[in-house]
Amino acid sequence: MAENLTKAELVEAVAKTADITKVAAAAAIGCFLDSIAGHVGKGGKVTLVGFGTFSQKSRKARTGRNPQTGAAIKIAASKSMSFKASKATKAAKKAAPKKVAKKK
Repeated sequence: MAENLTKAELVEAVAKTADITKVAAAAAIGCFLDSIAGHVGKGGKVTLVGFGTFSQKSRKARTGRNPQTGAAIKIAASKSMSFKASKATKAAKKAAPKKVAKKK
């Protein structure tokens, strides 16, 4: 499995690839993410062809259990952002070379 990429590492990679400063890359990434969150938050979808689609999902209210006491609790309905990868993104994931753990 691939190593996690932090926002700082993403900013650095974008800055290097686009040959811009890290400050400019951070601003661009921040605006990009804010735009997606704002549009999806209003109930819209954001489709990036060849990458995937961000949308809003609704969860119904349900009954859950408190793990410490076992008592039943009511969990309110909520909305969350979801992402569905495109066929191209899924294919790229399958084609990516897998790291093999070295034996010690």
